[in-house]
Amino acid sequence: MLQAWKLWNEGRPLELMNITIDDSSAFSEILRYIQVGLLCVQQRPDDRPNMSTVVVMLSSEISLPQPKQPGFYTERNFPEPETSSSSIRSASKNDISFTVFEPR
Repeated sequence: MLQAWKLWNEGRPLELMNITIDDSSAFSEILRYIQVGLLCVQQRPDDRPNMSTVVVMLSSEISLPQPKQPGFYTERNFPEPETSSSSIRSASKNDISFTVFEPR
């Protein structure tokens, strides 16, 4: 999606398409798919459409909001590790959470 976001911002989203597609009527449909995909990965969860809204977006001609910056696009700056032999620290930070889903 990073490439899709970059091309979308540059006004070149059709470059994501397979160049062998020669059906010009499919271009607007493909642009819609790209736009909906970008809407689904926005940084703030409140900005993302729910699945029923996604179905409506994909199956109708309603106008779509412009996507905002994807959540994965923000850059992180990690501190440089110290090179002293007396102080060895890891430069990575694990921010992973794990949720177990169980049936009711």
